[in-house]
Amino acid sequence: MQDKTIDTETTPTTPEEKVIAQLRTVFDPEIPVNIYDLGLVYKIDLQPADEVKFNVHIEMTLTSPTCPVAGTMPAMVEQAVSALDEMHDVKVELVWDPPWGPDKMSDETRLHLNMY
Repeated sequence: MQDKTIDTETTPTTPEEKVIAQLRTVFDPEIPVNIYDLGLVYKIDLQPADEVKFNVHIEMTLTSPTCPVAGTMPAMVEQAVSALDEMHDVKVELVWDPPWGPDKMSDETRLHLNMY
């Protein structure tokens, strides 16, 4: 899992920071927290497509395999990340291993949800 300590007070400059900023605009409909801080994003793999654009492969999960947004969440993530000018091809893959649990949330999110 990626580091969750990216400074959100500054403007994202690297392609990965920009992807993370976009992921933070996508919210789980059942929990009022974005999918990145909720710990649903397991992997962000950026590969150069050419001199200025990147292909990105995102592995993510949902809070439960029976989550009602299983059919729509990957498309929502793909659309959010595709909005970045630097992205050429965006693929989002749902994975179920390891299963999601509250331990995947950022400390800030656990505090926000009173889960300490």
